[in-house]
Amino acid sequence: MVCVKNRTFAPAILQNNNFINFLSSMNQYETVFILTPVLSDEQTKETVNKFKKVLTDKGAEIVNEEAWGLKKMAYAIQKKSTGFYFLLEFKAEPSVIKTLETAFRRDEKVIRFQTVKFDKYAAEYAEKRRNKFAKKEEA
Repeated sequence: MVCVKNRTFAPAILQNNNFINFLSSMNQYETVFILTPVLSDEQTKETVNKFKKVLTDKGAEIVNEEAWGLKKMAYAIQKKSTGFYFLLEFKAEPSVIKTLETAFRRDEKVIRFQTVKFDKYAAEYAEKRRNKFAKKEEA
């Protein structure tokens, strides 16, 4: 066992000099969050930029950002039936997720959020989806 930065690693990880790759690996994530519908366009942009800044300050790389706009929800949350939906795709260390989700919980403008880690197949699908979406915008 080896201990680095309060983490313990098994010898299997240390084989074939993969230890450095293991520490520096950045996973790809997707976060969808819903903001309260009473915000102005300027307030929503400020809020989204605040969360993007949380990510970039921690060394994350933002891959894609989509604003889905005001949508009706399946059921009322906090007595609101609509909300502004946003999607952020990013590459980051696993420790960044906890910081981002803490920021979501502290902000009263956020109604709901969900962060999902991509496996290699989901990352490939997301890239295809982004390319397809980019082609639609060009046309």
